[in-house]
Amino acid sequence: MSTQILVIGSSNTDMVVKADRLPAPGETVLGGTFLMNPGGKGANQAVAAARLGGRVTFVAKVGNDIFGQQAVTGFREEGINTAYILTDASHPSGVALINVDATGENCITVAPGANAHLLPAETETALQSAEADTLVLLQLEIPLPTVEYVVQQAANRGVRVILNPAPAQVLPSTLFPNLFLITPNETEAELLTGIRVTDVPTAQQASRKLHEMGVANVIITLGSKGAYVYSDNQGQLIPTVAVKAVDSTAAGDCFNGALTVGLSEGQSLPDAIAFACKAASISVTRMGAQASMPKRSEVG
Repeated sequence: MSTQILVIGSSNTDMVVKADRLPAPGETVLGGTFLMNPGGKGANQAVAAARLGGRVTFVAKVGNDIFGQQAVTGFREEGINTAYILTDASHPSGVALINVDATGENCITVAPGANAHLLPAETETALQSAEADTLVLLQLEIPLPTVEYVVQQAANRGVRVILNPAPAQVLPSTLFPNLFLITPNETEAELLTGIRVTDVPTAQQASRKLHEMGVANVIITLGSKGAYVYSDNQGQLIPTVAVKAVDSTAAGDCFNGALTVGLSEGQSLPDAIAFACKAASISVTRMGAQASMPKRSEVG
C-alpha cells in the first residue's frame, strides 16, 4: 500500500476568463469566456494526488458559504479524507480571479478569505494522526507561521515534508534544513537564492544554493523544458512531454500532487519527476484547475 499523503493548504473558487490576450493595466478586453472552477493550490494538489491514486488527507479552512460547502463536497467525491477541513464563521471562502490568454498564459489575483486564518494549532490533530511514513505537502497560500509550525512539527516526528514555495515569497532560513524536498519554479527559485534561473546551468546553480541552505533534495520546474533535480550532490534535467498548452493555471499543482504520489509509492526521485511531468503535460491541455487534473489511467 502507498504511504499516506497529508496536504495542508488553501481552497479557493476560481473565477476564470479566457480571452485572446491578457489586459494591460487600465484596459478592458472584450470577447472572453467565463468559467467557475474549484481551485486553490492546496486543494488542486490534493485533488491531483487523489486522482492519481494517492491516499490523501486534506487540511484546510473554508468559509461558511456555498463556495466552501461545494468545495468540501467535491473533495469527498474525489475520495479525499476531509475530517480536518475547518469552517470559519467569520471569513468567506477564498476566491481567485484568473485571466487566461490564447496561448495558455495567465495572471491571477487571490482573495484568501478563510485560508489566511488557518492557525498553527489547527493543524495539530491532523499531524498527530499522521503515520510515520507520511508525506506532508505544503504551499504558501496559508499563513507562513502555520507553514513554519507544520514543518517543525513534522521534522520532530521524522515525517518528510515537500514544500512547493508558491506563491513566491521570502522564507526564513530556519525552514530549509527541515525540508525533505523543495519544488520552486524559476521565479520562486530566483527569489529564494538570488540566482536568475533561465536555463539548465542556472537551475543547477540555484539548486546547489538551496541545498547549501539546508534542503536535502531540490527540484526546479522549468515549464516546457521539464524539471531539474539536485539530489545526493548530483543534478539532472528530467524532460517533459511537448504539448499544445491551453491553460497552464494549475500545471505546477498537478506536478506537485503527482510527484508526491510517485514518492508515496516508492518511486525513485527521477522516476517520480518523470511521472509528474507527464501528468502536468496533460493538465495544461485542458481548461480549469482541478478540472484539468488527469486520472491515473491517463498517465500510466
